[in-house]
Amino acid sequence: MSNKVALARPHDPAELERFREVQRLSYRCAAEIAGTLEPGVTEREVCRRMRRWLRERGVDDWLHTPFAWFGDRSAFRGFRVPTQFLPSGARLREGMPYILDMAPVKDGYSADIGYAGVLGTNRIWERLDADLAGYRSLILRLVRERRAFADIYAEVDALIERQGYRNRHREYPGRVIGHQVGVLGGPLPRRVAFPFGVRFLQTIGRELVRERLEGRSPLWNGSARSRHPPTPGLWAVEPHIGFRGVGVKFEEILVVTEDDAYWLDDDLPHVHRWAAGTAEA
Repeated sequence: MSNKVALARPHDPAELERFREVQRLSYRCAAEIAGTLEPGVTEREVCRRMRRWLRERGVDDWLHTPFAWFGDRSAFRGFRVPTQFLPSGARLREGMPYILDMAPVKDGYSADIGYAGVLGTNRIWERLDADLAGYRSLILRLVRERRAFADIYAEVDALIERQGYRNRHREYPGRVIGHQVGVLGGPLPRRVAFPFGVRFLQTIGRELVRERLEGRSPLWNGSARSRHPPTPGLWAVEPHIGFRGVGVKFEEILVVTEDDAYWLDDDLPHVHRWAAGTAEA
């Protein structure tokens, strides 16, 4: 068997359920580890907790190992080189925002999630988080309209600017707001070239070449390579906004078909949080 990422089949209920299970497992991990956070804990320690939690529940590979960003690192303040994304010795303090991000693989099925929170209270974080809800509905609407990926990226940028925030997903490698997710297979060892899984690194390179030949890209950003209608399949989407050293994001799987789109799962922590906030307003 050659090393490959098999494109997910958006019309296969059984396959979608496997992806949903891994995504829910990831969010369970994030929520449970978030419940253990205390002043003084470091990003590295929290990432060790997440890796251990996931391994104990059957995770056997990674798109990338867990990340944690505390305080102004949640807004990527001062990030200049890729190594700054890696878990650091930064310590969590009362009132600090944090982001937990992980991309585990279990039996070939993957997820890539982002979980934002704050230790205690932070009014700036609360405002950003409330506004972030609108990005979820905006992205879904524009994908359903079959707008080009690059145009959707520009619309998200425009909303960020109107709200007075900063686009933080442009700081990710490739300036991506999303990337395609598939079924990971192949005989390569399930090892990590920190922080990425070896199988993922090899296969994503092949997908970039193959998609380029077809005039598309498995990476979603604002470049010319994303000036095409939404590609059917599964996409991990991660809008990330920042303001005054506070960063907030979500990341979850969007299912795209030839003529429709929908979020893989609405039973997620940020969706429930936003719904509760709307009900209280």
